[in-house]
Amino acid sequence: MNYFLILAGALLIYMSFWFVLSLIKKRNDVADVAWGLGFVLLAWLSLFISDNFEIRTVLTTSLVSIWGLRLAYHIAKRHRGEEEDYRYLNYRRSWGKWFYIRSYLQIYLLQGFFLFLIASPVMIINVFSDGGLGFGDLVGLLIWGIGFSFESIGDAQLARFIKDPANKGKLMMSGLWKYSRHPNYFGEVFQWWGVWVIALSVPYGVWGIIGPITISYLILKVSGIPMLEKKMAEHPDFKEYKKRVSVFFPLPPKKQ
Repeated sequence: MNYFLILAGALLIYMSFWFVLSLIKKRNDVADVAWGLGFVLLAWLSLFISDNFEIRTVLTTSLVSIWGLRLAYHIAKRHRGEEEDYRYLNYRRSWGKWFYIRSYLQIYLLQGFFLFLIASPVMIINVFSDGGLGFGDLVGLLIWGIGFSFESIGDAQLARFIKDPANKGKLMMSGLWKYSRHPNYFGEVFQWWGVWVIALSVPYGVWGIIGPITISYLILKVSGIPMLEKKMAEHPDFKEYKKRVSVFFPLPPKKQ
């Protein structure tokens, strides 16, 4: 059976499992935890199916795993003891009698489809890589490292800010958030561009560009920044913050 069909089938089973779990737990935000872990699944499964254990494939699979496991843990920790995420609560209220079918199709299967596209660079690397590391791999690793630092540090800074009772009702505008309104999203996108740069060292790797393009579009135009900006706009300090700080790329804040 085709390599990519096997991976797609495994991902379908995986996302269906999380849908069933969401019914048991009565909260659809388990899909956010499933997101990061899904990349770990595809990375390792593609490596084992291809049986192509070499330095580039193991390195890339490890990078994706570090990112996916950290993200899943961070989200699971954030959700612990809290009610269902506001986005999914809104879906639950607005979808009515179509809630279950729309949840499966629009949250789990659609998310699985995007996950598969985004993971394409690592799947291509794991099946087609046939040589040692070169300069391009090191450049990709550097880009990935910068992205991982922005995402992990940004998430940690925001978590500490929210946890402090003195910051209740305040808008996060310090640390990395002084230079970008969404440094964690910038980091996530940057990491996948780094993985794609590594993929350029293998045959057909250029086609893996669908991965970083997809995650960039989703975060910049669909479910990432637009939704969060809409929520942040309710805060009285957001208008001034928006004028001074870059929405995505980290830049020195504008002087007022």
